Amino acid sequence: MTVDPAHKISPEPVRDTLSDHLLTPDNCAVVLIDYQAGQYATIGSTSRAEIDLGATTLARLARAYEIPTVLSTVGVGMGVNEGTVPELARELASVPEIDRTGVNSWEDADFRAAIEATGRKKIVMAGLWTEVCLAFPTLDMLREGYEVYPVIDAVGGVSPVSHATAIERMVQAGAQPITSIAFGSELMRNWARPDADRFRVIINDYFRRKRDIGASE
Repeated sequence: MTVDPAHKISPEPVRDTLSDHLLTPDNCAVVLIDYQAGQYATIGSTSRAEIDLGATTLARLARAYEIPTVLSTVGVGMGVNEGTVPELARELASVPEIDRTGVNSWEDADFRAAIEATGRKKIVMAGLWTEVCLAFPTLDMLREGYEVYPVIDAVGGVSPVSHATAIERMVQAGAQPITSIAFGSELMRNWARPDADRFRVIINDYFRRKRDIGASE
């Protein structure tokens, strides 16, 4: 029997959301590290607008799908850095900042405890810079048995070479690169699901903002 594609309006069955090898709202956590003015000021691999687009989209997805989220900063308590930039802080208003003194988040006991408290092994992570604040905890967490998904369109390095080299290093260690919109598609999975509007709102705003960035360049 041939099914008329025009009449296909029901979603496929939902796979087990805990054991799925792909990312689901129930099997992953989101981590954002060092989105601070001082870090942005030294990025040379991409524009701040592009990073903000990816990072805020990531944060919106985490909030929309109620995914455990960890937010960390460095040097705020020491008085040398400001906290998370307002654009991102607004999206993560209910998420406490974990301040550190070291560049490798995984070496901070409070950060490790926050990750462990999520109970998740799939970690969708972004941080500034790519080659330090993202790469170092990624390498450590992979060794600890986590699956790490660096969000490439939400990060940047001090130069294109530094950024690209860090991605290569993480991938060689076992990281699985992803982008913010790919992450959203993986969470949503099917346009016919009742909760697809969570992603539909975010992706429509993403492409509106993307067009604005292109128009301003």
